[in-house]
Amino acid sequence: MPRDLACGLAAFALLPVWAEEGPPQRAPVTQFAPLLRAALDAPGGTAHGVLAGLVAAAFKRQFGTGGEIGIDVSTIVRYAQPGCARLRVDVSQEGVKLSAQAAPQRQQVRFELNYCSDGLPPRSLATGAAR
Repeated sequence: MPRDLACGLAAFALLPVWAEEGPPQRAPVTQFAPLLRAALDAPGGTAHGVLAGLVAAAFKRQFGTGGEIGIDVSTIVRYAQPGCARLRVDVSQEGVKLSAQAAPQRQQVRFELNYCSDGLPPRSLATGAAR
């Protein structure tokens, strides 16, 4: 089989795998808590959303952009207390202008927090088995 044909067939065979790995589906949320709980419950420990509502509108107005405010939550470690974990939250927005003269650019902020499905922090930071 010619080498170019073999490479083409190999790429074609992998196409469905690549297609499945596109951008995450983002649920609209008006606050972070639903995404934090979703990440706690998700087998892979992640959740993705886009901020909607009055807060999102205020940010878009403040920074002169119509870009979505993406929120990505991922589990860093699960604690022994059921429903509790250390979560990383990444918030990003495209086209942000920090001043009238500034060029639009992507802005991102990352923070971590200890969180339980009841909305409170864990009573202990003892780790449990990852699920």
